Amino acid sequence: MGAPTSQNKVNDRLVDENGSGSKNPTDTTKINYTETRYGNDHGSVAFGHIHKPGDVTSAACIQAKNGKHGVFLDNDGQRKGWTSSISPGNFQVSCGEANEEAQDTMFLHASNGNIIVLATNGKLRLQATDIELVAVGEGGSKGNIKMVATENISLDCKKFIANAKSLYKIVSPGSAELVANAQMKIYSSVIRGATDGCALKNSKNNLQKIQKENQ
Repeated sequence: MGAPTSQNKVNDRLVDENGSGSKNPTDTTKINYTETRYGNDHGSVAFGHIHKPGDVTSAACIQAKNGKHGVFLDNDGQRKGWTSSISPGNFQVSCGEANEEAQDTMFLHASNGNIIVLATNGKLRLQATDIELVAVGEGGSKGNIKMVATENISLDCKKFIANAKSLYKIVSPGSAELVANAQMKIYSSVIRGATDGCALKNSKNNLQKIQKENQ
């Protein structure tokens, strides 16, 4: 038996008139007869290039010597209207040298859909003179900022000010500490404190209800 052929070497995705001819047929294979390419051993520029799987036609693409290094402006298929840039090394953008501090120098806008910034194996850092996080939306399902960490969330600052217009709640299934080395002020129209001591016998202030809600 001959050696098996790697799937990425099966370039023929077309189906002939008899419905056969390719081991990998697909109805989405793109065809054009007008591709133009200029290049040498360092790289190439192509117009109308069909990508390797045969499913997308690129209006224009810049391809480096490394197959994982290029810029693609795709026309159709599953990436219609996409602009893709891939690189095995760094991707850098530098701008604003001639601008003033108050100007909006770099602008990323998604008219619809999400913006995802993903570091698969590394850190995500935001550094600036000021950082603003603003969520704009109506109803309980929008206008939210959510933070999730599998380990710790650490805050270190001179002042920490939180203003909740309706409710704030801090919950821990383990231990909780509230420490002020100088002075602590606690104010409320009504202050109720409950321990598990009221679990067996309720107090005259009905603190057993609080105990059951938080157990």
